Amino acid sequence: MTSSTPLPGSSGTSTRYRVRHATSYDYGEDVPISHHLLHLTARPHPRQRIRRSLLTIDPVPAVRSDRVDYFGNTVTYVAVQEPHRTFSVIAESEVEVFEPPALAPGDSAPWEHVRDSLRGLSGPDDGAEITQYCFDSALVASSPELLDYARGSYSPGRPAVAAAIDLMNRINRDFAFDPTATTVATPLAAVMRNRRGVCQDFAHIAVGCARAMGLPARYVSGYLRTLPPPGRPRLVGADVSHAWASVWCGAAAGWLDICPTNACIANRDFITIAWGRDYDDVSPARGVLVGGAGHGLTVSVDVEPLAD
Repeated sequence: MTSSTPLPGSSGTSTRYRVRHATSYDYGEDVPISHHLLHLTARPHPRQRIRRSLLTIDPVPAVRSDRVDYFGNTVTYVAVQEPHRTFSVIAESEVEVFEPPALAPGDSAPWEHVRDSLRGLSGPDDGAEITQYCFDSALVASSPELLDYARGSYSPGRPAVAAAIDLMNRINRDFAFDPTATTVATPLAAVMRNRRGVCQDFAHIAVGCARAMGLPARYVSGYLRTLPPPGRPRLVGADVSHAWASVWCGAAAGWLDICPTNACIANRDFITIAWGRDYDDVSPARGVLVGGAGHGLTVSVDVEPLAD
């Protein structure tokens, strides 16, 4: 833990990490050409400083371009134009994450006031960056089920922060973490019906519920530091990609990052890679290839706290 020069909007307490995310595809036959889109570079934001980042790609791509996408995330496009049986990407970074300022559940306006304050905002200088997260997206569409569930937290006059925290806790209590229950293609309606899923599903539910009440909410991808039990070493490879939700709670409180999977507010144990409307905007790796005859996928994520 360090006490570094804080970023605006954060506390002065921070933790530095070294992160290594290795992704490897093994194909059943030669792939003559493949194209890949990668969201694997951590983004700076008011509570996160990027000290170093590196992407190592094998085979070395014939074409590579890095750009900042619509949501402010770093996205890398690569094209491999030689026959290959494997494709691997190692993303390495060193980041410093600051503890968020203390925020009591009542430290915000009633959620209805937050919702109503956004009406009529449309230009880039008057809130459009916030209001764009109010609407349906590819994987999170409005539904009566989401609205009914959200109303259990967003009671009349309740402060926006208190309502978001209650929603987070209810999802954690009502939904079972089950890695076998869903895939990235499982509709959100099925998750709501079966009450089982993984962090991506729970983040989508939180996002959908907030939007159902007229509030902006975005999907956040990244990593969560895994703290080993006392007396046991940190397990290399035990850390995994993670997802949580960020809900707009008004101009005074700002964005509140909530993690339904662990029933906690995102703190300096959370490392942000990208955010968007849902998983479809920020999936770590996606691609199009010719041939391959099927493939195997191996992913390993290591999050190592650094000593002062």
